[in-house]
Amino acid sequence: MAKTKVTPEEALAFHLEPTPGKFEIKASVPMTTQRDLSLAYSPGVAVPCEAIAADPSTAYDYTNKGNLVAVISNGTAVLGLGNLGALGSKPVMEGKAVLFKRFADVNSIDIELDTEDPDEFIKAVKLMGPTFGGINLEDIKAPECFIIEQQLKEMMDIPVFHDDQHGTAVICAAGLLNALHISGKKIEDCKIVLNGAGAAGIACIELLKSMGARHDNCIVCDTKGVIYQGRTEGMNQWKSAHAVATDLRTLEEAMKDADVFLGVSVKGAVTPDMVASMADDPVIFAMANPDPEITPEEAHAVRADAIVATGRSDYPNQVNNVLGFPYLFRGALDIHARAINDEMKIACAEALAELAREDVPDEVAMAYGRKLSFGRDYIIPTPFDPRLIHRIPPAVARAGMDTGVARRPIIDMDGYEENLKSRMDPTASILRGLNARARNAQARMIFAEGDDPRVLRAAVTYQRSGLGKALVVGREEDVKAKLEAAGLGDAVREIEVVNAKNTRHLETYTDFLYSRLQRKGFDRHDVFKLAARDRHVFSSLMLQHGHGDALVTGATRKSAHVLELVNHVFDADAEHGAVGVTALLHNGRIVLVADTLVHEWPDENDLANIAERAAGVARHMGLEPRVAFVSFSTFGYPVSERAEKMHIAPQVLDKRGVDFEYEGEMTVDVALNRKAQDNYPFQRLTGPANVLVVPARHSASISTKLLQEMAGATVIGPILSGVDHSIQICSTGSTANDILNMAVLAACKVG
Repeated sequence: MAKTKVTPEEALAFHLEPTPGKFEIKASVPMTTQRDLSLAYSPGVAVPCEAIAADPSTAYDYTNKGNLVAVISNGTAVLGLGNLGALGSKPVMEGKAVLFKRFADVNSIDIELDTEDPDEFIKAVKLMGPTFGGINLEDIKAPECFIIEQQLKEMMDIPVFHDDQHGTAVICAAGLLNALHISGKKIEDCKIVLNGAGAAGIACIELLKSMGARHDNCIVCDTKGVIYQGRTEGMNQWKSAHAVATDLRTLEEAMKDADVFLGVSVKGAVTPDMVASMADDPVIFAMANPDPEITPEEAHAVRADAIVATGRSDYPNQVNNVLGFPYLFRGALDIHARAINDEMKIACAEALAELAREDVPDEVAMAYGRKLSFGRDYIIPTPFDPRLIHRIPPAVARAGMDTGVARRPIIDMDGYEENLKSRMDPTASILRGLNARARNAQARMIFAEGDDPRVLRAAVTYQRSGLGKALVVGREEDVKAKLEAAGLGDAVREIEVVNAKNTRHLETYTDFLYSRLQRKGFDRHDVFKLAARDRHVFSSLMLQHGHGDALVTGATRKSAHVLELVNHVFDADAEHGAVGVTALLHNGRIVLVADTLVHEWPDENDLANIAERAAGVARHMGLEPRVAFVSFSTFGYPVSERAEKMHIAPQVLDKRGVDFEYEGEMTVDVALNRKAQDNYPFQRLTGPANVLVVPARHSASISTKLLQEMAGATVIGPILSGVDHSIQICSTGSTANDILNMAVLAACKVG
């Protein structure tokens, strides 16, 4: 699989645009009228204030405390970068906050404390307790992190969790449960060797001991070798707790006959000889970042029976903290927990392990481009498994309730799981799946408008993201100048610039085009000019002749004009069954609108074709289509000849016997709103529609642009469907990211 390349310029641009940083705060209540302001602030706010003063537990009812976590650091151990200071850690803490939101819908805010004194740090965090439902400590160096976490847990009545310690431990434990399940070993019988006695290492070994690993079977090593009873050099109370009576002194000696190796240390700490000396079916968790103690290739070269996990996403079995902390806090917050205890961490690990043993949903397999099934290369779920949100928090919540840390136990567990399912934004997993499919396709993508900086940035990102080869149509010197102006000068050597001057195929292109256009009023000279000078036509000819796999165009010219030019080369018009489908993403919903590009005023047969094409696009995107033919009337009322074709179109589909849900005609609210649908018990949709077939192109254009401007919906498309080749036409207002999204759709051959 292609490796992703992220340049410093891209990373800085990502944090700078569209506004500095990675998140903003939005009001969740109306704030428009004087009455709203009176309720939100003075005098109305006095009422909940008094209620909370009388009964502090009602803070969870009247404020955001119950879904708010602080991500707190002093920047003394930032990623693998060392002590960058409080301010230097802020981008990481902001990143952690948005991961909480993205994976578990937990609101989170970052706090950077400018002190290396544990007592000052502890005091500051303790004083902030009333604000938050939980505290996530991050990137604090050992041994201070142990002192800070331990004291805060004793002082505070909300969960305090140092993710670098326990997050790694929980995922590691989940993977180990499954690795031992495969090798048929019991944790209490295993000889376990840990290399790296920092925060994460000690937390891993402590959690495994609380799950049944025996103290005498666990050998902990640091830079000075084995931590044995009686050792004085480089020791502290946390290491001493794991010292064992042994004659072993080096990692190499300890590894002999070991069942499990856990590494939270440095690249290359483990040699092939050490792996060769381990017991049968050895389990190797080489979690050093960014490079593991030993690579899976090196380990498997000497031991085919090894089960290997790393911290990296480009190898199987990634030990990724994002599988743990969002769901641990989600479960803890939802029972208003006083703490996150060992039982909750073990419940999280066990639920993760169980999930990996189950059949993997198609959308996950699709996102990773391969069939995943429980085994040596799949012992830990993938971070984008949509089941995580409704499987892990309930397990955590149950453990919290059973151990008495819940202030408010959950009575209806089934209802809770349903609620969790509805919390997550399905659009994220759809886009993720499309990106993974595009990465597997490795399409040579033709970007037609190489004179536009947005297109160039999209092309560079396409190639650097490992999606495939970017072919840019433009003049070399112009492309070079524009890339340099965008701070991407070094990308000139990476992408391929193509034009009429540097291709050896121009004659072939011209001959083909002349054969298509000679009876449409074009002479040989006209055709040559079109092929050589119009980049939309030239790009289409490249695609037609297999000199690229897919095409993205339209960012610089109106889509109707671009479609006209593309039609010189392809049959991309209404009579040949082409259809434009626009995807609207808003508030966690995705709705497709068609036809937004080709048909000016479709009749009932055209509308039936449009519905079939749009349903195909929906399935390509991982949605099960529910199609509504929308109008200003619902099931014949009010009567209007304008709505008649919308009334007849479903009957056309009845005759065709299609394999998706459809209904109509109906107004948009009936199509999209479950309660409105209940007023028509005879209608056939089993839920809100996700494909809207509209009466004409003007209504499609008005509705999609209105949603974009008024509601801030993300618009992807129009996606061109029903053409033999993969062509996507952007809108002129597209950002570089929109153009990249269209390239991803083109690579996946959506439509």
